[in-house]
Amino acid sequence: MWKWEVADPRGVIVMVHGAGEHHGRYLWLAKKWNEHGFDVIMGDLPGQGKTRGKRGHIQSFNQYLDSVEEWLDEARLKGVPIFLLGHSMGGLVVIRTLMERSTAMIEGILLSSPCLGLSEPPAKTKEFATKILHRIAPSFSQNAGIRSELATRNEAIREEYIKDELRVTKVSARWYQELSKAMRLAHRYPEKFPNLPLLVLQSGEDYIVNKYDVRQWFDQLSLSEKYYKEWEGFYHEVFNEPERDNVFRHAIGFVNLLTP
Repeated sequence: MWKWEVADPRGVIVMVHGAGEHHGRYLWLAKKWNEHGFDVIMGDLPGQGKTRGKRGHIQSFNQYLDSVEEWLDEARLKGVPIFLLGHSMGGLVVIRTLMERSTAMIEGILLSSPCLGLSEPPAKTKEFATKILHRIAPSFSQNAGIRSELATRNEAIREEYIKDELRVTKVSARWYQELSKAMRLAHRYPEKFPNLPLLVLQSGEDYIVNKYDVRQWFDQLSLSEKYYKEWEGFYHEVFNEPERDNVFRHAIGFVNLLTP
């Protein structure tokens, strides 16, 4: 767990990264939140970044929820409003955490291209093979298929990602089955999502997440306050796109509505 703190914070942002990456890819975003008076807490999810254990593998999606709950507990010690921000698979982790765990002191939710469906799901034969493998050889890994050129139009960010030694390029059969189960549960029980202010920032040209699945999930939610913003022409990582300052202005505008 890492913290970026300011004097007399207005609130704290707990950020959850996506699949194959780690907290270090969000330093620009952490600095932006600091500039606006917010502390930031981040960590690496199990099997990702600098965590121990087999890379790209989990026994249960609950391991992700446990990590986020630990970060939230740390944030609650500050006694200020908490905002939970998740990108891609991290967005799905945030959704499942809010469905199952305590929402104490959480004032708002921000989701960046949340993984609620894949843009290119595996072929049915590969899907069937994965279901078998996750039972007989759960840690068997194969290429995750996340291509940097499809994640962002920002060439500098793409180059950094390719050279990143902490990048996870393979995922296990168990990981994929747990991801699929988490997506199904999110869609099946929208009523379990808490009535908290929600902002979804969805890329318009998403080659990783199926934006129509995201919109379908969003439309099912019965919330007092929810906002959906699709960024036309943007690739998956909206906070890494060349126009990311515009995306951040939208995010801070939402948070400013909820904090003094």
